[in-house]
Amino acid sequence: MKKGLITILVILGVIIFATIILIKSNGNTEEQLAKCIGENSELYIQLGCNACGTQTDKFGENKKYLNVIDCWKEREKCSGIEYTPTWIIEGEKHIGVYSVDKLKEFTGC
Repeated sequence: MKKGLITILVILGVIIFATIILIKSNGNTEEQLAKCIGENSELYIQLGCNACGTQTDKFGENKKYLNVIDCWKEREKCSGIEYTPTWIIEGEKHIGVYSVDKLKEFTGC
């Protein structure tokens, strides 16, 4: 009886440990994905653009890794940008709000 209880406790310990490792690695993966998307794209936004906030919020605290150009502050960099948010990925414009999964697909991350 005692051996069975010890076995159950060991199994539960392993399950808990594995769950903690998976949760931590998922957060790291999201950070790495945001970095990859940021390195392989440009996101054009501007002041007063609600959709721009919606787009950056999809990345949570990892939005700091995005390559963001604010057309309100850096107008000279926004020549040819008619709408915001606009993503430029491999020279192609993608206008609007996209899921992180779709941006992953666009960038090959």
